[in-house]
Amino acid sequence: MTAAERKKIQAKWLRAFRKIHRITGLSLLVFLLIISGTGILLGWKKHSSGVILSKSYSGTTADLKKWLPLDSLHTSACNILRDSVSPEWSTELDRIDIRKDKGMVKFIFKRHFTGIQLDGATGRLLHIEVRRSDFIEKMHDGSILDHYFNTGNELIKLIYTSIMGLSLLVFTLTGFWLWYGPKRMRSGNIKKMK
Repeated sequence: MTAAERKKIQAKWLRAFRKIHRITGLSLLVFLLIISGTGILLGWKKHSSGVILSKSYSGTTADLKKWLPLDSLHTSACNILRDSVSPEWSTELDRIDIRKDKGMVKFIFKRHFTGIQLDGATGRLLHIEVRRSDFIEKMHDGSILDHYFNTGNELIKLIYTSIMGLSLLVFTLTGFWLWYGPKRMRSGNIKKMK
């Protein structure tokens, strides 16, 4: 095979990689913008002065022996949600976040992005929070669609993260070749193909 034929094959591969890179980029542009934008927001959440991630307030004591039973605190949180936010909103829990060192317990609800922070010892309301960071995180990993369609098994998240992870791999490989291929062609160091 002559040097001219090898360069022709090299150029053909370069055009193919460029086309793959361009098609992948254009078809996933919106998703890539969402991932990068939400990634920046998640990186800054603890430094957002409570806009993205609410402050965790402190209760009266970190001594768990002085705390009310968890079921009483849960009942209080549900009552506060109904009375202060909306009587129609679901009280189904996503998780309970116990901050012993702060003397606080946080009830995070599954069907909406609301959190209720209570004093663990008194049951007094410390804060009602809109959990913007949870919303942003679900946008970032694609599970927002699982949340709204109530899939339960995170199938949409699995498909979304697989596609986006593979596309990042494709971008990396084709981007490297788009950088390296022309250098290799110019230097004339193309190895003979068998």
